[in-house]
Amino acid sequence: MTTTGEDHTAALAGPWWWARWRSAVLDGGLALVSSVECAIEGFPFAGAAGVPVPVGMLFGAVAGAMLLFRRRWPIAVVLVSIAITPAQMGFLMGLVGLYTLAASELPRRIIGALAGMSMVGMLIVTYVRAHQGMVRGDVALGDWFVPFVSITTSLGMTAPPVLLGLYVGARRRLMESLRERADSLERELQLLAERAEERAEWARNEERTRIAREMHDVVAHRVSLMVVHAAALQAVARKDPEKAVKNASLVGDMGRQALTELREMLGVLRTGDGSARGARYGSAPVQTVPLAAVGAAAAAAAAASRAAEEESGDGPCLDDLDELVGQSAAAGMVVDLSVEGETRVYAAMVEQTAYRVVQEALTNVHKHAAGAKTRVRLAHRGAEIAMQVENGPPPEPGAASDARLPSGGNGLLGMKERVVGLGGVFVSGPTDAGGFRVSAVIPAEG
Repeated sequence: MTTTGEDHTAALAGPWWWARWRSAVLDGGLALVSSVECAIEGFPFAGAAGVPVPVGMLFGAVAGAMLLFRRRWPIAVVLVSIAITPAQMGFLMGLVGLYTLAASELPRRIIGALAGMSMVGMLIVTYVRAHQGMVRGDVALGDWFVPFVSITTSLGMTAPPVLLGLYVGARRRLMESLRERADSLERELQLLAERAEERAEWARNEERTRIAREMHDVVAHRVSLMVVHAAALQAVARKDPEKAVKNASLVGDMGRQALTELREMLGVLRTGDGSARGARYGSAPVQTVPLAAVGAAAAAAAAASRAAEEESGDGPCLDDLDELVGQSAAAGMVVDLSVEGETRVYAAMVEQTAYRVVQEALTNVHKHAAGAKTRVRLAHRGAEIAMQVENGPPPEPGAASDARLPSGGNGLLGMKERVVGLGGVFVSGPTDAGGFRVSAVIPAEG
């Protein structure tokens, strides 16, 4: 089981300079063994140096106890081991000290210099002892024996602990780098999770807004016309029965169309299948409806459904404007449609957005200025398409309020969102004559 850097740091709760209690116990045990070894080796050293035996053993015990500080001051431990090498003591301290020095974070040049000093000191001491033994006759071998023993002993006491320490130090640094990388990855994953939650929340809010806007555009226009026709039907029911029958038929047709569109839209919301039916309304979000989508999945689904919609081309287009204007004219509105420039085909989303802008503007005229003369202008330009819907003041103030058409105040906002979403410009506001004007310019490429 691996631990992250934070868990590893939290586990460092040893005394003084030790990271863990077990490290302190290990160093204490090694120092005790080294102290006993040096004290025993201090007995012959006292005889050779001409000092009292207790002094020699005490000196050895104190020198060997320096191993307790190997993690704190590894250079000092190695220097002490080199210093007592001529006294033929401190072999354990030399081995452990070199290992600790090589495993530390000190520069390689310092490690190499101290290891070289230790090897030279061991080489000299071994050479002197072996030569003295041959002189006394303790060893009867050839002249090759002294150099061989000296070099072998010095290398054997120096190279293995240094190499092992270098390996352990490299492995420790690798583990620390892996811990840091794990911490970094954990932080990145946490940041990505937070961003994914933010993207998911943004996608849900965006999807709700788009669905609400699409339902408003699709249903509100027909319902508004139904209310206008119903008011006209009530006014002429007794005076002109034939016209009342015609208005009633129009109300029925529009109501059925509105119900059909609403039913299909709700079916898309329930099933999430908008490949055919949803494209008719020119709304990619209605096709995908990833209300519970997360992060990039929601954006990818919306983009895919937009592409399917543009390929299908089944949504409303500029060719349907004549029918749209005709429906408003049948409801009693005096509306004039004029087209400027050469008619051409645009991207599906551009034509659908232009259609929705005109549709919503006419709906607002029915709501707020019933009976007002309205002019719809469509201009085909080189790199853009422009549309303008302008109405004059209503001939009978209060007529719109008499029809009791509700208004949520989202129509203009929805039009602006659609136009701006395609990189266009949307402007709306009252005119000096007391009417209202809606203008939009959309790039031809969307």
